Amino acid sequence: MATATVTKGLEGVVAANSGICWIDGYAGVLAYRGIDIHELAQKSTFEETSYLLWYGRLPGRSELKEFSKRLTEARRVPPQIYDLFRALPKSVTPMEALRTAVSALSAYDPDESAVDHDSNLRKSFALTAQMAMLVAAFDRIRKGKKVVEPDPSLPHAANFLWMLHGEKPIPAASNTFDIALILHADHEFNASTFAARVIAGTLSDMHSAITGAIGALKGPLHGGANEAVMRMLFDIAKQGGDPVEYVRSLLAHKKKVFGFGHRVYRTEDPRATHLRRMSEQLSRDSGNTKWYEMSRRIEEFVKNEKKLNANVDFYSASTYTTLGIDLDLFTPIFAVSRIAGWTAHVMEQLGDNRLIRPRAEYTGPEYPVRYVPIEQR
Repeated sequence: MATATVTKGLEGVVAANSGICWIDGYAGVLAYRGIDIHELAQKSTFEETSYLLWYGRLPGRSELKEFSKRLTEARRVPPQIYDLFRALPKSVTPMEALRTAVSALSAYDPDESAVDHDSNLRKSFALTAQMAMLVAAFDRIRKGKKVVEPDPSLPHAANFLWMLHGEKPIPAASNTFDIALILHADHEFNASTFAARVIAGTLSDMHSAITGAIGALKGPLHGGANEAVMRMLFDIAKQGGDPVEYVRSLLAHKKKVFGFGHRVYRTEDPRATHLRRMSEQLSRDSGNTKWYEMSRRIEEFVKNEKKLNANVDFYSASTYTTLGIDLDLFTPIFAVSRIAGWTAHVMEQLGDNRLIRPRAEYTGPEYPVRYVPIEQR
């Protein structure tokens, strides 16, 4: 039999051309459409970043105003979706509820099966606006609270915090969350984005592609690491032990310490640079520095002991907790941001589409194996 080179996990395999996101893992560079993530985090907004991902360039002032207006107008969720949330079993997790709701939303889309660019752009506005609403609404519904309607005067990040907590966020909280959304908006051909492109490549609809992406993100090896980080910090606090000794014990027992290392980066994840700073600032502003200080000690120990750098998940955990966000909402919030990148990739895939269909290296019984009639087995 002919043999082929098998690359497990497709690591290092270039699957397609893309003009959306560029990563230099050795230099620690992440750029959207060529613009460094550090510049975007310092100067941009989630709305402007979404425009950049979808249109390939930064908007002018009037274009950004119109874009924000369209996003505001798209903040509508059919009441039947909220009824669906109420009908789900109490055991359903926010990620399961989000996956189900996005799939159900296709039934209320006026051109659900259309895959032309204009239809997909309209769906991108709708899904980006709705994703934040769904996560906030499900959390309130499961807690027996009234759903908070979006405030048209608030930008996207502030609106999410408003819909989640039912009170207007302070500027520092809104700014921090806005930057977090920018940092998570895209990351090249990660598992969920690639899943979305595979589905879009079959000429399936946008909602199916995004539902598939959410399914991939749900897996703990992709979207659940920051939740695992915070569970670790909670456990350390509950035991009243020393963070370094706790992690030292994990390593001694060959257990994974979440929030460190990355498949792509060989130096510090550039997103971690901002999240570390934001975690520190938020903790000092709130007067509760416990989670940040524990995180900092763990980071220094793991870096010295294992030569591993913190990734985007490590400090997003303490950042979200300080913002008053529940643990099981961390991964859904990832989707609130990454929807901008997912939709950009779906549109790019369909702009020059080819069905994604790799081959497998066969390792089963050697051909030919003869069929044995049932009476002879």
